[in-house]
Amino acid sequence: MSIQNIGVIGAGQMGNGIAHVFAQAGFSVLMQDISEAFAAKGVATIDKNLQRGVDKGKMTADEKAAVLGRIRTTTKLEDLAPCDIVIEAATEKWEVKKQIFETLDKVCKPGAILASNTSSISITKLAAVTKRPEAFIGMHFMNPVPVMQLIEVIRGLATGDAAFDAVMGLSKQLGKTPIHCNDFPGFVSNRVLLPMINEAIYALYEGVATVESIDGIMKLGMNHPMGPLTLADFIGLDTCLFILNVLHEGLGDPKYRPCPLLIKYVDAGWLGKKSGRGFYDYGKA
Repeated sequence: MSIQNIGVIGAGQMGNGIAHVFAQAGFSVLMQDISEAFAAKGVATIDKNLQRGVDKGKMTADEKAAVLGRIRTTTKLEDLAPCDIVIEAATEKWEVKKQIFETLDKVCKPGAILASNTSSISITKLAAVTKRPEAFIGMHFMNPVPVMQLIEVIRGLATGDAAFDAVMGLSKQLGKTPIHCNDFPGFVSNRVLLPMINEAIYALYEGVATVESIDGIMKLGMNHPMGPLTLADFIGLDTCLFILNVLHEGLGDPKYRPCPLLIKYVDAGWLGKKSGRGFYDYGKA
């Protein structure tokens, strides 16, 4: 299966990162978002991130211009019709993703692969809203996409070998390492990561230690590059809560019950770095 034209749904943190790595690998990319302003902001972020590479001598200004020249934007899902694969990186809400894939299934050409960057929603469930479940797959990129090596490749119940092999090969063309897992709540990455973050929040909630102490102990004692509470702020506390709810409901095990403090922070609008306040106050930065 030859893949040349890439569609990306969403120009936010994950979407623009995905568009960035594909364009840098030589692919033609069409990035879609609901408004021209959001799409333009996504391109500006890619420009800024590429410029860091120029400033560090890792690429030339001409190479940067060539990468940007391979990225186009649109606000219409219908414009993605010619794409060989479309990767959805929209907000982590079932109804939003369901609507996107119902539309993509109608407009995308026969044989096109549909992929989701979801961090927890069932690939099998998403595939079932389309008439091409054999060509539906999960491509879970890690954040920040241009830096992180892993792509978690998730097969749904009906994902065919052709789509799976194509995505594994495509991931390697990006210089990434694709690792396969099956479709269960949270997959592997978040099934392991989110309980750790949740337990760190419980430690704070129960007064075991301060935010700084919890993060410091995990960084220095476990050789983690980032403490769990800092990481939660970086992911977004609302996203953490959503994933924990998926784990709790999907697996039925009380060990995945979200900490009440996490729920309270999300209710308060303290969502982490993106809102300026989470376990740390980013307004002081």
